[in-house]
Amino acid sequence: MRNPFPARLDGARARLTRLPRWWPLPACALLGATAGGAYGVLQTPQYSATSYVIAVPQDRSDPAAALGYAQAYGRVATQLAVLGDAQVAAGMSATRLKDSVRVATSPDAPMIAITASSSHPGEAALTANAVARSLTVSANHAKKSTQIKLLPFSRALRPTAPSSVSTPVSALVGTSAGGLLGGLALLVRPRRPAARAGTAAVPAPTPVLAGDAV
Repeated sequence: MRNPFPARLDGARARLTRLPRWWPLPACALLGATAGGAYGVLQTPQYSATSYVIAVPQDRSDPAAALGYAQAYGRVATQLAVLGDAQVAAGMSATRLKDSVRVATSPDAPMIAITASSSHPGEAALTANAVARSLTVSANHAKKSTQIKLLPFSRALRPTAPSSVSTPVSALVGTSAGGLLGGLALLVRPRRPAARAGTAAVPAPTPVLAGDAV
């Protein structure tokens, strides 16, 4: 019995050859959009809440020193020594607490922004406020020597919308990435060989008979 697989393979190869050269571009874009949309649907929404702390100079302190201390306190805000008091209030381990918190400072103002992320909006606000309070208590232990006092400036509020990427945005990013890969595939794809021109047939010479010779 003849094996039908070689014939099917030749047919698929012939159909692929008849496709336009730019077919990888829309195909990759469609694949990227599908993958990005699926990621946006399946991912767990993340919520972010931010609490602010401000460094205030005391009577005998240089006001410019508050900015430098705010930068320094921002660097140590996620250290285990500072997060010790926040663990109980947040109800999580120090490692998880450190992974869920981001700290940012400003080069122009003695302000410290503490942002916590969580899949639950209430937990995000609770964590940000707990870390801000723990940092304030830890820094104020040394206020007599530093002449700088940390004060709560703004409490974190319960977020009403997720901060993670939405499904339309992730689908758009996937489309862009897929289109880029498709374009790169077109650049590195070998070109098809040009069709060979038909060779003109040269007529054979007419045999000369002996009686026709001059």
